[in-house]
Amino acid sequence: MSALRRFGAILVADLRERTRATRFWVVLALIGVVSWWCLPPASASYLTVSFGDNVRGAYSSAWVGMVLGLMNSTMLSLIGFYLVRGTLVRDFETRVWQLLVATPMTRAGYLLAKWASHMAVFALIMLVGLAVGAVAQFVRAEDRAFDLVELVKPVVVLALPAMALTAFFAVLFDLVPWLRRTAGNVLYLFVWMGVTISENAPGIGLAQHDVYTQLAGSVAGITGTNISIGVGDKTGKLVLFAWTHWHVAVVDLVGRAGWIALAMVAVAALAPLLDRAAARAGSAGAGRGASAGRRLRWLDRLLRPLEFSTTGMLLAAELKLVLRQRRVWWWLAWIVSAIVQLVGARDAVGIAVICAWVMNADVFARAILRESDTGTGALLFSAAQAPRRLLLARIGAAVLLASATILPAIVHLAFVAPAAATALIVTATTVAVGGLALGVLCRNPRPFELVLVALAYVGVQNGGPLAAVVNPQWTLGVQAFLLPTLIVVLLALWPRFARWR
Repeated sequence: MSALRRFGAILVADLRERTRATRFWVVLALIGVVSWWCLPPASASYLTVSFGDNVRGAYSSAWVGMVLGLMNSTMLSLIGFYLVRGTLVRDFETRVWQLLVATPMTRAGYLLAKWASHMAVFALIMLVGLAVGAVAQFVRAEDRAFDLVELVKPVVVLALPAMALTAFFAVLFDLVPWLRRTAGNVLYLFVWMGVTISENAPGIGLAQHDVYTQLAGSVAGITGTNISIGVGDKTGKLVLFAWTHWHVAVVDLVGRAGWIALAMVAVAALAPLLDRAAARAGSAGAGRGASAGRRLRWLDRLLRPLEFSTTGMLLAAELKLVLRQRRVWWWLAWIVSAIVQLVGARDAVGIAVICAWVMNADVFARAILRESDTGTGALLFSAAQAPRRLLLARIGAAVLLASATILPAIVHLAFVAPAAATALIVTATTVAVGGLALGVLCRNPRPFELVLVALAYVGVQNGGPLAAVVNPQWTLGVQAFLLPTLIVVLLALWPRFARWR
């Protein structure tokens, strides 16, 4: 009983810490809006969960639950990771862990309490979605017969195991020092793509198989492989089918429960890493910065022409600070990206460019918050014209880095596709300014990193505002609106941000 009380105390304390933040409730409100958007009316021009381009179930309780279950098991398992991660690092950095380790609490119990806290947040988010789904079923009026069990069943069976794995990765990435920041945020995108949304993902495969099995031969357009999850254009007349009950096999229920049990066992197995992870919480960047001044001496000569004014010296200092802290893997990855940009096919160049921007996500969002992280804002901003000069230096460094890392692609395309080269330059500027603007707006780098990762996922599929190589004209049109808007946001918020710091 004492172990359960300690477990509950950690869980409740963690939830209180989360719910005290205004952004937590803002996120819940946004989840409600997105859940409504996931259930479009028959007259809408898009579909979210469908078979082919125009076949979906009528909005019964069972189909509303199926839509929410599939959307939660895919999209929430991506967004949720960025929402919940960081609680272990917070305990390490605020020395709370040193207090907890002095109690009879076990390390496995501590990690499981953190995992359970993540799951409680996910459960609350899914409850909000279910409440919105119940309202949408009544408003859409395609089938108003309400069945609570059928509404909740798909969310529990499909989404809960996926969220259990997401909570595990959130704990794991907090324990591994080099995964705690931007590198982990980027890597998780690929983990999510491989585990959650692949064609063999257990949740998607189960839903697709059962719908096809129950409706085989009775509804045209449904096959065992053509389920679509996400936003897709509706083509042709909408075809609705009745879906009032989901018959789940017992073996499938056992299998889904097994994923949750596996996640819990995996979390407990991380206990031996806990002490070492806590000991390295504050040292990850210290060793790297200690030798930074002795590395890449050629930067001093390369950037010396910029040091013609105070702002120029700040710009050169920003670039030196950023580039000297890049690890060896970053330089090797950039060399590979540069080669692809120079000699690759058009699609490959587009992917290499997007990867180059993602590699610099920490600079675009975190640089603007450096004084907040280091506690040097009061000293630095007290100098004459420091806020203005520092902002210009940060903008210049971010834009130069975003452009320099894709310079091979710009040179390559300048001769064969000038419009694409121009779109790359404008998009690089938008990405850099967008990171600074969202950093100031949210006072946290994670929202920008999440947005960039999501746009990168869309961009490698030749869509969205980062697909400058493949869709230069459309991208330029989007950037013509985005870039001025982001500049206005950054210039409007920066003076207040500097005074607040």
